Amino acid sequence: MKAALSELPAVRGKYVENADLSALTWFRVGGPADVLFMPADEDDLAHFLKNTPATVPVMTMGVGSNLLVRDGGVRGVMIRLGSPFRKIDASGTTVSAGAAAIDAQVAKAAAEAGIAGLEFFRGVPGTIGGALAMNAGAYGGETKDVLVEAVGFTRNGERRVFSNEEMGFSYRHCDSADGVIFTRATFAGTRGDPEEITARMRDISEKREATQPIRERTGGSTFANPDPALSGGRKSWQLIDEIGARGRVVGDAQVSERHCNFMINRGKATAADLETLIESLRKDVLTKLGVELRWEIRRVGEPVRD
Repeated sequence: MKAALSELPAVRGKYVENADLSALTWFRVGGPADVLFMPADEDDLAHFLKNTPATVPVMTMGVGSNLLVRDGGVRGVMIRLGSPFRKIDASGTTVSAGAAAIDAQVAKAAAEAGIAGLEFFRGVPGTIGGALAMNAGAYGGETKDVLVEAVGFTRNGERRVFSNEEMGFSYRHCDSADGVIFTRATFAGTRGDPEEITARMRDISEKREATQPIRERTGGSTFANPDPALSGGRKSWQLIDEIGARGRVVGDAQVSERHCNFMINRGKATAADLETLIESLRKDVLTKLGVELRWEIRRVGEPVRD
């Protein structure tokens, strides 16, 4: 059942009906959201959540880097945090950032302030909100390694402050993310030389550029790496390569030739093309190698109805 503006409370932010989500995701696929909501600030978000009927589905997105929106679109309200949630403040050994702040920009702000330990964010596509929700990490670092606390709002509009321990972090997972919309976070690093920190970030950037199809229409890493004890130490991309699926095509979706754990929209792919391709990889890796791959990309919405 589609959500309508008449069901939603008056807000200071912005509502957009029948919003094209494909334009907001890196894959550039998917159907529209019934309503897209961009809150003015935390109070506006809390007011919306508190006064929106529980029967109206609510979910959130960042910059769409790790998101596959199905072709039938999203029922209910998709919340997208905008510029009021992008502020970054770095001082001493602490960095505070809004959930809409780009991970790479947080790493840059930390480097300029001489704060070491957050360099890995340079290699993580997306926003701080997504990093919190999935304990994002890259190049030897994870969100759990540097988080002090996170602020989030529950579905009923209650403001919560989570310590690192209360987040329930594990590999590419956060226990507290279910039903919570994170709005900002505080991280702690150590004192370091800005030039040395920047050099480490440059190295990460160069490695990423050389090994990942970052200039394509892609959604980042498709699968979380499996338990080494179950995969024989092989990462997801190695398992996909081993079954001969590098370059596999479904419709206009393709397994990247450069990195097998990245899927590419070659221009005219549908969300169904991408999902079919990804599920074919899961099936073949399980059948041929006995290893089950777990989606890292988040899937939302409904398929197109016949």
